[in-house]
Amino acid sequence: MGPSGSGKSAAGGELAAALGVPFFDADDLHPAANVAKMMTGTPLDDDDRMPWLDVVGATLHDAPGGAVMACSALARRYRDRILAAAPDVVFVELRVPQAELSRRMNSREHFMPPSLLISQLQTLEHLERDEPGIVIAGDVPMAEVVASAVEALGRYQSLR
Repeated sequence: MGPSGSGKSAAGGELAAALGVPFFDADDLHPAANVAKMMTGTPLDDDDRMPWLDVVGATLHDAPGGAVMACSALARRYRDRILAAAPDVVFVELRVPQAELSRRMNSREHFMPPSLLISQLQTLEHLERDEPGIVIAGDVPMAEVVASAVEALGRYQSLR
């Protein structure tokens, strides 16, 4: 989880491979109307997000043996919506400084324009202690991101 540019898709794909589970990108689950809205530089609102989050949760719930999903899950209410459908989810928040997020967004092709970064950061509610998940640095080399995630998830699961 994290805002656009945090490395969710890249880290998620590598994490899924390391864990031997399927990878899904929540961007691929957005309805066309959401993508069109974002492409015009208009932020999504809860009416746009909630049905999409239901699909994210259902996809995770229906993945036998687990899966990794790259999903912004910016606000607690969004994470709660996912957890309602898939109560065993463990979130991995990738923390990346705003300047690095901006640099990444300006150097890639994506339907989410860099102009929406501010609205994402305004919506962002960092993972809280009572939520199922871990926080790791997302502004280090990808191998370190994945190794940190695997290690922290192992520790987290052993405490559950």
